[in-house]
Amino acid sequence: MTTKRRGMTEEAADAAIDQACRMLRMPTIRNSFTDYADRAGREQMSYRGFLAELLLAECDDRARRRSERRTKAAKFPREKSLRAFDFDANPNIDPAVIHTLAKCEWVQKGQPLCLIGDSGTGKSHLLIALGTEAAMAGYRVKYTLATQLANELVEAADEMTLAKTIARYGRVDLLCIDELGYMQLDRRGAELLFQVLTEREEKASVAIASNESFGGWTKTFTDPRLCAAIVDRLTFGGTILETGTDSYRLAQATRQRTT
Repeated sequence: MTTKRRGMTEEAADAAIDQACRMLRMPTIRNSFTDYADRAGREQMSYRGFLAELLLAECDDRARRRSERRTKAAKFPREKSLRAFDFDANPNIDPAVIHTLAKCEWVQKGQPLCLIGDSGTGKSHLLIALGTEAAMAGYRVKYTLATQLANELVEAADEMTLAKTIARYGRVDLLCIDELGYMQLDRRGAELLFQVLTEREEKASVAIASNESFGGWTKTFTDPRLCAAIVDRLTFGGTILETGTDSYRLAQATRQRTT
């Protein structure tokens, strides 16, 4: 039975609101209720309008905090955004394509993405920025280096926890693998990486950044058949973006030294 409370003073009402918000776990309303109440009085808002403003503020703040948690959980090594990407510095990259990818429909469909190009052409920036967009959109994202992932899988196999580790990577919506092709992987590490990619095939997205064209991946995956199978997993039904060979980071550094 609901108890009716009449004649409550403003101080008592504020205390009751604070207590109720704590119990209901509504920190945004608890922290900003007074400001919203004052504005509602000045603008002569209806009760319904005032309540809607409060609840929408709580929902917006929860969405923001949820995005921050997912971005933090992705373990990106640094912050990178599409807003900070200099499209003018690299004409190989079509802004329209990148902004379409930022809508994350490819993540929803479980499609792969490959960013191929030399060092300094923006691959890792785009990989992290697009991964961040996916995290902010509510998807579970994980970032890792190719060698780091391979080493983790080998250690898991040695410790008899491989199935658990592969399943953990299988649960994320988007797996971002950076620096694929920088270092050669031994056969065991390459085979275990292939297992992760197979687990995710046509179910969950993988995005990779590599400084080697697909033809050069035999340096990383020394078994030609395994290499071909991995390329197939990472390209079927996906998007391939070539970021070029001219390092704009190097060009920028050169300009700074000469000015």
